Amino acid sequence: MQSQWIFAAWGTIAASIFFIGAPQAAAPMAKTQAPGFYRMMLGDFEVTALSDGTVALPVTTLLTRTTPEQVRKALGRWYLKESVDTSVNAYLINTGTKLVLIDAGAANLFGPTLGKLIANLRASGYQPEQVDEIYITHMHPDHVGGLMSGDKVAFPNATVRADKHDADFWLSPANMDAAPKDSKGLFQGAMASLNPYAIAGKFQPFDGDTEVTPGITAMSSHGHTKGHTTYIVESKEQKLAILGDLIHVAAVQFADPSVTIKFDTDPKDAAAQRKRAFADAARRGYWVAAAHLSFPGIGHIRAENKGYSWIPANYAPLQ
Repeated sequence: MQSQWIFAAWGTIAASIFFIGAPQAAAPMAKTQAPGFYRMMLGDFEVTALSDGTVALPVTTLLTRTTPEQVRKALGRWYLKESVDTSVNAYLINTGTKLVLIDAGAANLFGPTLGKLIANLRASGYQPEQVDEIYITHMHPDHVGGLMSGDKVAFPNATVRADKHDADFWLSPANMDAAPKDSKGLFQGAMASLNPYAIAGKFQPFDGDTEVTPGITAMSSHGHTKGHTTYIVESKEQKLAILGDLIHVAAVQFADPSVTIKFDTDPKDAAAQRKRAFADAARRGYWVAAAHLSFPGIGHIRAENKGYSWIPANYAPLQ
């Protein structure tokens, strides 16, 4: 009797081992990332980086004041290939009294891999209706397209602000008519995104360096576009400079800030603004963020050799 019990027990154990060790059907790959938001405190301000997605850019053909071979070598040092998945970032600042979005992503103006900002805004715990003001670094489509959701404004309670030099240029039908055929879409995207806010009385351009709200200052950094703007966010002696498109390709332009890109309206001024911004951030050690640095695009700049290096923010819980 005892031997029968032992035999049965061993049979159960063997069956268990067989089923545990048997291969299971392969689970399908999810092929999705976590929601694209990253949060940090800056003094009393809460800063949330929001991802609008990424877009592959053929940087060897886009970068100027360099050669394709030099670009390939620089990319190789960062283990990147010639087509670089380039982040499109925006930044949500909660000052405690006002919710401010800096740049709005592309929506459907820049291809199917972008347009994720609203979903990531909601995933981060906020709603589009809560945004009070939106500050635009410049009016290229990957920065303004997200102002609209189809034919409706995406942020119904927000006032939009941008430098008047960009507004005067990109919102001008005469300038669009005079532009080359392959540039007309840039004007159309800006008009489609900004005009509904202007018609509703919710677009307020500013001229040059301006305190747009307590703790956030717009600083002219014209060159990439005629009204390109850097936003300086400050709270309790902590500082964050949001550089917009002063940099596109980290692997190349940190080491050599003189390298420009075909998107620049005035490459000479764009390079000068980049060099000035990098030097100041490296010397003074404050936080930096930019629209096309790998998400979340927040970190510090350090002087290194004849150029600079990028030190991304260390992931940490909020304090």
